[in-house]
Amino acid sequence: MAEITAKDVKSLRDATGAGMMDAKKALVEADGDRDRAARILREKGLTKVATLEDRENNQGAVAIAQSDSVAALVELKAETDFSAKSADFVSLVQRMAEAVLADGVGAVDSLAEDLDTLKLQKKENIVLGKVERFEAAAGNTLDTYLHEQDGRGTVGVLVELNGVDAELAHEVSLHIAFAKPSAMSRDEVDPALVAKATEGFEELTRKEGKPEAAIPKIVEGRVGSWFAERVLPEQGMFGDKETVQERLGSGSIVRFALAVIGH
Repeated sequence: MAEITAKDVKSLRDATGAGMMDAKKALVEADGDRDRAARILREKGLTKVATLEDRENNQGAVAIAQSDSVAALVELKAETDFSAKSADFVSLVQRMAEAVLADGVGAVDSLAEDLDTLKLQKKENIVLGKVERFEAAAGNTLDTYLHEQDGRGTVGVLVELNGVDAELAHEVSLHIAFAKPSAMSRDEVDPALVAKATEGFEELTRKEGKPEAAIPKIVEGRVGSWFAERVLPEQGMFGDKETVQERLGSGSIVRFALAVIGH
């Protein structure tokens, strides 16, 4: 039987977030092998953590990494802002973004063990949210924006544009963070949501006593305004009358990604 010191137990506890007695028992079971003891604790702990999966996790942090014409965004969700603001949480999501930047979206899997350890330490339902990587086509402009609050990213934006200079591209990034669009075109909006909105506007218009012959045109206008709240090119730039597409002129948005903590 290997000798197990208090220092060994503390080291394992600090690394895994396990209790002192659990760490000692794992070291005894592993005959002093720290890595094996950590695996034992992780396996036992993740079984317990799995019971938390139905708990709401609308907190978290967003990180962005960028290099030349490539950018990555990673969102990590948590149950509490206390956990999401912690240094180890923020550090992990940033390392995930840098891994995705370097090696692609699948690179987050290389940090799966670190994520498991974080779940054990925080005892929360911590999961990956959005993971995006944009590599801009030749001649296109790539821009990013990260809004930070209490030491963590809470809103993250990636956007690729064509025929747009860097200054205007950043304006669009800021607008996306402000207006929080959900689609690039009307075709991308869930048809079920469109049908529900249309039905609601028809009902509202009839309750207002509008002439029956005028109802289709009124509903069409209201549905158009509803789309303009959600579809990026149709949105008013920073809420103004000028739309995003009008602001871009002959330029265009190729794609965008948005992660918002709490949404």
